Amino acid sequence: MELMILISLSLTTLLAFIFLKSLFKRTTTISELNPPPSPWRLPVIGNLHQLSLHPHRAFHRLSLRYGPLMLLYFGRVPVLVVSSADVAHDVMKTHDLKFANRPKTKAVDIIMNGGRDSLLTVHLLGKQMVKSFENVRKEEINAMMEKLEKASSSSLSVNLSDLLLNMSNNVICKIAMGRKYSREENTSDFENQLRKIMELLGAFPVGDYIPSLAWIDKVRGLDRKMEEVSKTFVEFLERMVQEHVDEGEKKETSDFVDMLLRIQREKTNGFELDRGDIRLIILDIFLGGTTTAFTAVDWAMTLLIRHPESMKKLQDEVQNYSRQNLYVSEEEVENMKYLKAVIKEALRLHPPGPMLVPRQLSQDVKVKGYDISAGTIVFINAWAIHRDIEKWGSDAEAFKPERHLGMHLDFQGQDFNFIPFGSGRRLCPAINFAVTLIEVALANLVNRFNWRVESRPLGDDDQYYLAETTGIEVCRKFPLIAYPSSALSTM
Repeated sequence: MELMILISLSLTTLLAFIFLKSLFKRTTTISELNPPPSPWRLPVIGNLHQLSLHPHRAFHRLSLRYGPLMLLYFGRVPVLVVSSADVAHDVMKTHDLKFANRPKTKAVDIIMNGGRDSLLTVHLLGKQMVKSFENVRKEEINAMMEKLEKASSSSLSVNLSDLLLNMSNNVICKIAMGRKYSREENTSDFENQLRKIMELLGAFPVGDYIPSLAWIDKVRGLDRKMEEVSKTFVEFLERMVQEHVDEGEKKETSDFVDMLLRIQREKTNGFELDRGDIRLIILDIFLGGTTTAFTAVDWAMTLLIRHPESMKKLQDEVQNYSRQNLYVSEEEVENMKYLKAVIKEALRLHPPGPMLVPRQLSQDVKVKGYDISAGTIVFINAWAIHRDIEKWGSDAEAFKPERHLGMHLDFQGQDFNFIPFGSGRRLCPAINFAVTLIEVALANLVNRFNWRVESRPLGDDDQYYLAETTGIEVCRKFPLIAYPSSALSTM
């Protein structure tokens, strides 16, 4: 009996020793970790109180104090904020695979059906496919030009923001679904729903970070808004897809939905799609095409109107290259270096998505000597990177297209100082789709018209013209109301 007690005590002591040794080793290991700089946080909510309506600006202010690699906590969820090209390179290239996951959020789950990726979207938006729809872009841009001509001949102002949104939406609708779904077709709520989706995808639901406080999202109506906009879009897209199914082979022309339905039937290249996948791809095309193109041209026109010398320089270039007085072709646009510089500068100062779509780390990693734990959500602040004075100079906040004439920057995310469309595995698949429309639309706007806006009270100009909306894509808060007048008569 005594022997058994002695053996039991010995085993207990040994197990206790092993446990304590393991605990001590784990504690020592944790204490040896070197996390990134982090601001002081409140109990329960962490750093959520330091967000504002414009997270890219709030993160930028914090990064000026805590550095370009900063660790925050939203509730108990670790959040890494990247604010420099050097760190962005490590995240999106050196460790791209580890940072390639997307976090699961309430908005993505409800609105985007879980946010499943599709390589098919990249395939459908290739350069050859984009080129094939040149006539659609020409037709809708000319329709916008006709409205501007009427306003010009009557010396009336136009809501240019509204016209640009309608034009972009019409282009995407006709390419993706074969027909317009705009206010002219008694479906004006379509554009409003798109705007709501962008706002909701850019929200920070409390329940995503503090599950015990998820009731706050219900009280403030966030859950209801997400469910309503999701239901509206699912019903609309399902109805539209069914129309294509019913028409079958009787259609004379083919659009994206027809292609997707054919791929679904034939399982082309091994792609297996269900009806939900088709809806999601079409929604992705709308979000990446309509809002990006509209936002970029809207900001570019705002900046050009506020900088007449740049407007005149661009106008001279466009009119010099254009062989036709009334329409600037996509072929002619290819040679316009200053046009491309203007667009790059507009995207630098006002990237449509100032905070790139968030990522989530799949395994522990060390970045710039700091230890980052698996599960950390990562925000890359393109807005802050684009305004870094170490790269862009002391005039980084200024609109200066000339700075791009000597640079070999493109939109493919190879230079991490300029990432309006992201980089790596998470590069926006709609780049060619959006940039082609941006270039030809902007060229035609400045070719046909001179532009002016009414002067505002002293000191109110910036507050009005540069004010931003909230959401995952940030456009102008107030519409651009401008007066067009013919520029061709002065040639």
